Parts: sequence; structure tokens; C-alpha cells
Amino acid sequence: MEMPRIRLGSDAAWLELAQGGENSWRVTADWCSWLSADYTAYLTREEAADFAARVLSHLRAPSGARFSASVTPGRNNPLVLSAEPVGDGFAFFVRLTPHGDDDVCHLQMEINPIDAAELRDLFDALHASLAL
Repeated sequence: MEMPRIRLGSDAAWLELAQGGENSWRVTADWCSWLSADYTAYLTREEAADFAARVLSHLRAPSGARFSASVTPGRNNPLVLSAEPVGDGFAFFVRLTPHGDDDVCHLQMEINPIDAAELRDLFDALHASLAL
């Protein structure tokens, strides 16, 4: 069985969240080969499923309004996605925090707009793969 994962972005700028073990997730990102991140985050399947469900609730909203979603609400939060509506999709501003909610050691990057229907499919697939 393939482990749950999601990859957002293109070849120039991308973010991937992939389960590696029971409560071990790999966060990897690259921005134009200039900035990159690759670290392990502690997340339960329930936390990852809740994150996917929260993002889906915003993507299904007819308003197409901007939104932000943290993977976890606590100090161990490895990333935050902030979505800005652009045309029929959303551009993402990503804040990666390998050491939890850390204002000193973090990476911020932008991912070009992704079609809203494609995003719904990606987050639907992640959420379905996490179903318990």
C-alpha cells in the first residue's frame, strides 16, 4: 500500500508532504533550486486528515476567498499554507518551520496558482488515503 502524500506546485516551486512511518512525515520543498527544505515532522494520521479536511472545506466554498491552514495547531506545526485566489485557482504562500512554530528558523516561499478543481482532487486524494 502506498503511503499518503501530496505534492503542490510545479518544477520551479513545489512542496510535498509524505508519510514515511506511523507518525513520521517528510516535508520537502524547493523554490527554483535556490531555497530548499527537507525535514521530518511528527504528525498523526488524524492530524494530517484534519488538515486535508480543513483545506477541502475552503476549496469547496463557493466564495473563492483567501484562507490559511496550519497542519497542526500546536508548537510542533511543520507548515502553514496561505491561499490567495487567482483566477480559477489559488496561489500559495508556504511557511515551513522545521523546528515547530519558530520565528527564527523558517522558510517562506510562493507557489504559482493551481486550478481549484485540481487542488480539490489533490486534497481529496490525500484525505481518502488517510481514512481510518
